[in-house]
Amino acid sequence: MLAPYAVRLAPYDPAWAEQAEREGARILAAVGPAIASIQHIGSTSIPGILAKPIIDLMGIGPDLEAIESARPALESIGYAWHGDYGLEGRRYCTLTDMTTGLRRFHLHCYAEGDHSIRRHLAFRDYLRGRSDQARDYQRMKQACAARHPADSNAYTACKDRWITRVEAAALKSFGW
Repeated sequence: MLAPYAVRLAPYDPAWAEQAEREGARILAAVGPAIASIQHIGSTSIPGILAKPIIDLMGIGPDLEAIESARPALESIGYAWHGDYGLEGRRYCTLTDMTTGLRRFHLHCYAEGDHSIRRHLAFRDYLRGRSDQARDYQRMKQACAARHPADSNAYTACKDRWITRVEAAALKSFGW
């Protein structure tokens, strides 16, 4: 498990979308066809809500072997490789700013067709289209951050039940 960091929620910043797009392009240029596309996911992709200012990206490759072949290229552009990090079918990487020591990006990579791709996209799009649910998500995040201000791992675990429930509703609403 990665060492926890302090949880800081920040107001939504429209620059997050631009940063996600730039970083996605940088990753794609580095890894070639091993990762075919990148999506901006997670709280920073949902306009109007508080989020940890760490951008989650989802890379989609043809298969896990191709994604794993991208490891040296990802490491060469500063990403730390963490393997599946507890989720079968995922390859997880993090990028930390060497000057500030702050985490900047989480990269979750999946093979084309993996069920987690739909799960992430459904959750994002469901909350983007339902401001009441997005506000509920923000309130829950604030409560978890208040309970676990110094432990990002506990904060993430705190959110799990709510996210799992809403992901199921999101998948159902999109017919997935």
